[in-house]
Amino acid sequence: MSGAFANRANVAALIPAYREEKHIFEVAKRALAQLDHVVILDDGSPDATAAKAREAGAEVIVHEVNRGKGAAIKTGLKALTDRGFQYIQILDGDGQHLPEEIPRFLEEANRSQSHIILGNRMSDVEEMPFVRKMTNRFMSWQISHVCHQAIPDSQCGFRMIHRDLAPSLFCETDAFDYETEMLLIAARAGFKISAVPVSTVYGEEKSKIRPIRDTIRFYKLMARYRTT
Repeated sequence: MSGAFANRANVAALIPAYREEKHIFEVAKRALAQLDHVVILDDGSPDATAAKAREAGAEVIVHEVNRGKGAAIKTGLKALTDRGFQYIQILDGDGQHLPEEIPRFLEEANRSQSHIILGNRMSDVEEMPFVRKMTNRFMSWQISHVCHQAIPDSQCGFRMIHRDLAPSLFCETDAFDYETEMLLIAARAGFKISAVPVSTVYGEEKSKIRPIRDTIRFYKLMARYRTT
C-alpha cells in the first residue's frame, strides 16, 4: 500500500483474540465498517473464536497453541507489514474498544505523523474500576518518565502502529507487558508517540491480566530499561 495519508484502504485492523467467541463476530463486523482489512489473530482458542470471526467476514490467522497476547500481536504485525499496510490498528476482541472510534486514530496519524497513536481513556474514568484507574495513572507516569514523552494511558491496548516502527517491535516479550515494552522501544529509538481520547467501556468480560504477576513483570521491565 502507498500514499501519504492513512485511510481505510491502507490501514489494517489487527484483533488478537483468545476465547472470544461471544464478542468477536460483532467486533469484527464493526471494524470492517471502518477499515477494508480486518485480521483476527486467534491465539489458540479452544472455542469457536476463529469460526465466528470468519463468519463476520474477517481474515483469520491461527496460533495452534496459546502463546500470549504479545506473541499474537507480533505475528499479526509481521503479516500485515509484509503486505505493505501503512498502519496497523490494534484493538481487543472483547468489546472494550469501540471500532467506531478508529477514525480518530486516522485523523491523528495524518495530523501528527506519529509512529504510535495510543487510545487515552483517562479523561473518561467514571466507569473505570478504582484500582485499575490508579494503576494506569501510576504506570503511565512511570513510563512517561522513562520515555521522556507524555503518555497519558500506557495500558490502553487500543493503538495504531506505523509500519516503519514495526520491525523494531519483535522483542522477546510475549505476554501483556509487551504492550508496555512497545512504548519503551519506540521512545528509545526516537519515534513519536501521541494519543487520542477513547471511551472507557466495561461489560461482563473478565480481565485476563493477573495483578500480582503482571505488576512484578512491569517492575522488572522498567528496571531493565532504566539500566540499559
